Amino acid sequence: MAKDEKKPNTEYSAEQITVLEGLEPVRKRPGMYIGNTATEGFHHLLKEVVDNSIDEAMAGHARQIEIVIHKDNSATVTDDGRGIPVDVHRQTKKSALETVLTVLHAGGKFGGDASGYKVSGGLHGVGVSVVNALSEWLRAEVRRDGKIYTQEYARGKPKSKIKMAGKVPPSDPWQKGTRISYKPDTQIFSVNEFDLKTVLDHYRQQSYLTSGVRIKIVDERSGFMYQYYFEGGIVSYVQQINRKKTPINAPIYLSKVVSDVQVEVAVQYTTDFSETMLAFANNIHTPEGGMHVTGFKSALTRCINNFAIKNGHVKESDKLTGEDMREGLTAVISVKLPNPQFEGQTKAKLGNAEVRTIVEQVVGDGLEIYLEEHPKDGAKIVEKVSLAARARLAARAARDAVIRKGVLDGLTLPGKLADCSESDPAKCELYIVEGDSAGGSAKQGRDRKFQAILPLRGKILNVERARLDKMLGNEQVKNLIIAMGAGVGEQYDVAKLRYHRIIIMTDADVDGAHIRTLLLTFFYRYFNDIIKNGYLYIAQPPLFRMQSGKEVHYTFSDAERDEILAEDKNKNWYVQRYKGLGEMNPEQLWETTMDPQNRVMHQVKIQDAEKASDIFETLMGDEVLPRKKFIQTHAKAVKNLDI
Repeated sequence: MAKDEKKPNTEYSAEQITVLEGLEPVRKRPGMYIGNTATEGFHHLLKEVVDNSIDEAMAGHARQIEIVIHKDNSATVTDDGRGIPVDVHRQTKKSALETVLTVLHAGGKFGGDASGYKVSGGLHGVGVSVVNALSEWLRAEVRRDGKIYTQEYARGKPKSKIKMAGKVPPSDPWQKGTRISYKPDTQIFSVNEFDLKTVLDHYRQQSYLTSGVRIKIVDERSGFMYQYYFEGGIVSYVQQINRKKTPINAPIYLSKVVSDVQVEVAVQYTTDFSETMLAFANNIHTPEGGMHVTGFKSALTRCINNFAIKNGHVKESDKLTGEDMREGLTAVISVKLPNPQFEGQTKAKLGNAEVRTIVEQVVGDGLEIYLEEHPKDGAKIVEKVSLAARARLAARAARDAVIRKGVLDGLTLPGKLADCSESDPAKCELYIVEGDSAGGSAKQGRDRKFQAILPLRGKILNVERARLDKMLGNEQVKNLIIAMGAGVGEQYDVAKLRYHRIIIMTDADVDGAHIRTLLLTFFYRYFNDIIKNGYLYIAQPPLFRMQSGKEVHYTFSDAERDEILAEDKNKNWYVQRYKGLGEMNPEQLWETTMDPQNRVMHQVKIQDAEKASDIFETLMGDEVLPRKKFIQTHAKAVKNLDI
């Protein structure tokens, strides 16, 4: 235990449950508390229940958490923590358990050092009461002092007072802790089924961040059971992220507690060109970073520069930039602090100013010692970031050449681009079309007022294994960057984007799927903000045109085609399979794929950046074996190639 780390407060009673305000009408405005009543909100209920168990684990009182999804899509969460207190709360005159389950902002997460938790995640203490309010039914079971206490609720209201249901059998593996079972209310949610992948992905991540805690997930609908247990914590996390990459150094692990703030950092460099940086505060992912990330970046840049200059790898006048330091970097930054200040309701960014100084101190001191003790690893890292610096300068020259070309041509857009007349980006669309033939049809069929067409000839460069300088030397990539108008590299500004709908439109065959993947890689790696802002789409052209007399149907899958054939067996259908967009005449392409009234488009979203990065690495990276295995695994599931 670090010298400034204090022993966890093991006392946990009704006195420690602080009530800030009474129950709000959660059922009337659920979106205020869980975001929405669709998939995200439905799964958020589970997150709030499990967060309480993880808080117990972070406080050092729980080692096991079990999540069970039942056949009726109810769920049960069990932990072996201290158990929610059951004695009478002085302020509410109810049991502490009922207080926690029926009063917003009631819990052991307020009140400073005397509280039940010094560090917690949770949604400002509203968690379990909101789950109770939005559940058809909820059953709470607490095991404390060898006794079992239970209480049941219906849509947030207790059906009876808390009662002692018996003693814990000596043979029962759950001798202490809390068990919450609940059924999300079908009157509230538009989605009423758990997505197992969503559950597994989230709690795998949580297990990495809470090392030494076993998280078991059981899906009774399929008989599936899985357990997560990572003794190595975030070091194991970094190794998992880099498992398909070539590492330059062993993972560097830094950990220290300063002023009640626990800092954990794991860092490893690979031969890749992209960076993966995941930041967490109290186990909550902060995708927009915050003060902990700022402190980390500052310390990383300073330490590697100091080491490089001191050992003669770099001249004082040629200091490396923060951008250079992050090429090929995989880092997981986790801080745990008593009073986190998150910016925005989604907790996307950590705002505590003091955390920046603490993280910078911990990383700076720890990394300096590591580099002194591992000079060979230090030299490899410096060699990697120095190469990134040289590539950055080459990329700047290439980028400037692209910009100069635009200026010399009188800001001329690429010759292949058929631009639209509308000047408001919010109303403009850019179709990236595969081939000149499809491009010709799209140009003739489009609405010239707001739809622009850019045909691409052949397959663009695979940017997964190319730095910016090489990327800008590719004519197709260069034309696309100039057409979008937002710049690239250091001068990239998403606010200057000329189109707020960028639509990838490729053939529904193997080549089309490959081009689509190349384009998705291009946007994911270099224009991530376009995806984050919801500007990137994939068009879905029909696979079949079916005609019987004057009756015409366009279908998008084999199943749709077969359904029409089965329903109207007596009709003589002529079925045309479109092999490519170029086979459609302009009117058909407009009617099926470009007309806002009829078209089907998929907005590209990044639900899980780590997963997306992993798939791109598999499909577009250097290693052949992982790609071959991926294709063999998923080939049978592909009936028609679509995203």
